[in-house]
Amino acid sequence: MRVLLLGICLAVMPPVHAGLEVFDFGGKVDEQRYKDLIGELRCLVCQNQSLADSDAELAHDLRKEVYELMAQGKSNDEIIEFLVDRYGDFVLYKPPVKPSTWALWYGPFALLLVGVLVLARTVRQRHRQADPELSEEERRRLKKILGEDGEGSGSA
Repeated sequence: MRVLLLGICLAVMPPVHAGLEVFDFGGKVDEQRYKDLIGELRCLVCQNQSLADSDAELAHDLRKEVYELMAQGKSNDEIIEFLVDRYGDFVLYKPPVKPSTWALWYGPFALLLVGVLVLARTVRQRHRQADPELSEEERRRLKKILGEDGEGSGSA
């Protein structure tokens, strides 16, 4: 029984160990810089996760690439520029404001403004149409219908 349990443990350990990424940083500052960088970059496969959160194979490769660029002495801006040149602005969680991303940055505000203008116009139109004045003829007919012309609607 012990041999079987040992065999199972040994069979499971290599895949578990293969999933761990161990990088040797020069200190806590470099390690924090690395964590900040991979937190700012988007996984191209998962699309809704940062490189730090993703388990995709490409994310592993990109984390390794970021580490190697850091080891070469590249600054954060140089690393980000390298990845943007290679993968486009999509790799950034916060794309830069430029003509091709104006819809992304300003679109929600424009839609909100349009919504407020439409709402204001609708309210103003309804206010104008509120209660139209009755002509004298319409008032007499209304009084007659309601029985207020002095005849009394009396009980039958």
